[in-house]
Amino acid sequence: QVQLVESGGGLVQAGGSLRLSCAASGRTFSRLDVGWFRQAPGKEREFVASIAWRGRITDSADSVKGRFIMSTDNGRNTVSLEMNSLRPEDTAVYYCAAALDPLTLRAASQYDYWGQGTQVTVSS
Repeated sequence: QVQLVESGGGLVQAGGSLRLSCAASGRTFSRLDVGWFRQAPGKEREFVASIAWRGRITDSADSVKGRFIMSTDNGRNTVSLEMNSLRPEDTAVYYCAAALDPLTLRAASQYDYWGQGTQVTVSS
């Protein structure tokens, strides 16, 4: 029903910036809760940021708060993650996801649709 495709990953030096995008097809993100997660080698998938469609409430993990900004376009066809002041520990595969009726937006298990992931590597 919903297909998600991430783009924008790549190599960047510490302190630099990068913007990730996630495009939706099949249906827009309208009335869906959306989020970004990341998974580094040897670590569990962790919450990065989210936007609830109702009230457009934003949330983000403490580790990225003040550095990363999540947003959607006016038509809610694209979800973006602007990443600033990048650190080597930000290196991970980043995934966008959408949820139909989540209990919480911080848990990966609550999401119904996932993109394929895009690699972000931050060098020191």
